[in-house]
Amino acid sequence: MIEVGFGIWSVAIPASLLAVLMIAERMWPRRELVLGRYPRWMTHAIFFITNAVIGRFLALIMVVAVAAHWAAAQKFGLLNLVDLPWWLETGIAFIILDFAMWLQHVAMHNVPMLWRMHAVHHSDRDLDVTTALRFHPFELVVSTLYKSAWVAALGVPVFVALAFELWVNANALFNHSNIALPARVDRWLRHILVTPDMHLVHHIIVPSDQHRNYGFALTIWDRVFDTYAGYHTSQPIGLTGAQNADSTSAVWSMSLPFRKVN
Repeated sequence: MIEVGFGIWSVAIPASLLAVLMIAERMWPRRELVLGRYPRWMTHAIFFITNAVIGRFLALIMVVAVAAHWAAAQKFGLLNLVDLPWWLETGIAFIILDFAMWLQHVAMHNVPMLWRMHAVHHSDRDLDVTTALRFHPFELVVSTLYKSAWVAALGVPVFVALAFELWVNANALFNHSNIALPARVDRWLRHILVTPDMHLVHHIIVPSDQHRNYGFALTIWDRVFDTYAGYHTSQPIGLTGAQNADSTSAVWSMSLPFRKVN
């Protein structure tokens, strides 16, 4: 099956990118870390392992690949109603799914119940490549079901759906990384892709700026909906109500949705 062969790449590529970005962060750091790497990295590893286990259980119910298989078998979804070249179908699917992810991110910040989950990600007082692993299991479940619904509604082919998952994960690792890109490279890249400096604005402590730069990969949606902010910042990162070392604790971080933290 497609998933078997693709599964190897879906692990190998992000793992390799994670290692490369970790090295790059040491060589060309954008900011000095406030809390350092340890025990933050251990907590983020716990998030990753927990979400991997939950992801396996989700596969018994609904995952993106299952939704894509179902849509293909039932001839369901927008792309199954038209006959398009594969490259055009892939492009349309990527653009619409990227918009769906942007829309989900907006909801995570504006719906109180969803924000309680997403605040776990924002509670990290530093921003580096491992922050891309820091998502609460509740958010993983919501996001998986949400993406699966979009994949089914669009009738996205299985390979394209899996490729998009890989694309989103790779971009998340990149734009959360603590890397000082050359200014010219950053300016060129952000015409299309979310860069580390651009995503940094989204993570600073000022609440109004956390409603900027929602993009996961493409920058077009923030530009179209006027949520784009392009300035650099030296402001602290994290939540106003969690400016201590609590966020380095896995127990504190996992239980955050059950407490009120601004």
